[in-house]
Amino acid sequence: MNFGHIFRNIKKQSSPSEAPSHWIKCDKCQSLMYYKEIQNRNYVCPKCKFHMRIGQKERIKLLADKDSFVEFDANLAPIDPLKFVDKKSYKKRVAENKEKTSRVSSVVSGECTMEGIPVQLVVFDFKFMGGSLGSVEGEKIVRAVHRAIEKREPVIIVSASGGARMQESTFSLMQMAKTAAALKKLDEAKLPYISVLTDPTMGGVSASFAMLGDIIIAEPGALIGFAGQRVIKQTIGAELPEGFQRSEFLLEHGLIDMIVQRDAMKKTIVDFLHYFEDNLGHKKAS
Repeated sequence: MNFGHIFRNIKKQSSPSEAPSHWIKCDKCQSLMYYKEIQNRNYVCPKCKFHMRIGQKERIKLLADKDSFVEFDANLAPIDPLKFVDKKSYKKRVAENKEKTSRVSSVVSGECTMEGIPVQLVVFDFKFMGGSLGSVEGEKIVRAVHRAIEKREPVIIVSASGGARMQESTFSLMQMAKTAAALKKLDEAKLPYISVLTDPTMGGVSASFAMLGDIIIAEPGALIGFAGQRVIKQTIGAELPEGFQRSEFLLEHGLIDMIVQRDAMKKTIVDFLHYFEDNLGHKKAS
């Protein structure tokens, strides 16, 4: 029997949700593992601890208390102000990604509890146009911040993005300033913002709200930066250090606060939230 087509399909996988039903191959150590085993380990390779990319459903399940997440602004959809066309029209790209993900945005925002603490949770999904930041995504983040201020809740944003959405040009770039201004209001209200950086967090997302957290946490091995390594190398004309733009490199150089394994992410965030409880609106546990 020819198994070649099976292994070719495994090699092409970019996320666990696209994997074959029984087997998955680790992108780092190349180990072939039973899919259910990886799923039960929150998509972390048991052999090399490589953190595979996960979608918004898996991320919300990982962080939110069971059945506590309530989504807001799900019907906010992008328009095409520039009538943008490259190889395809922007409208067609949005339609194709909607068919693929059943969503019209790369951001899912809502309210949930984490160990009983109410939070505003914003999660990027890289499967929708590479998690790119457009007008809708920026608006969802700002609305989440406004809800947090009104209810005196913390904001948690989980980033997974290639950066600004080029099909919206300046409209997309303006979201960097828009989200930063909203987070300034959150800071003035003395409410916490925890930023979680996952693989990848790049471009305008890393240059704005992703690096503005009171606490900045990254998953192991996450690619984090502004421009791509090839562009940087060509610009400065020099070799880049080993591990450049990975979360471990950023921690060593003081750009993030800590690296946390996926299995420990919820507990770590909750531990931080307890430090801020005096400023939050919910009743502090006795």
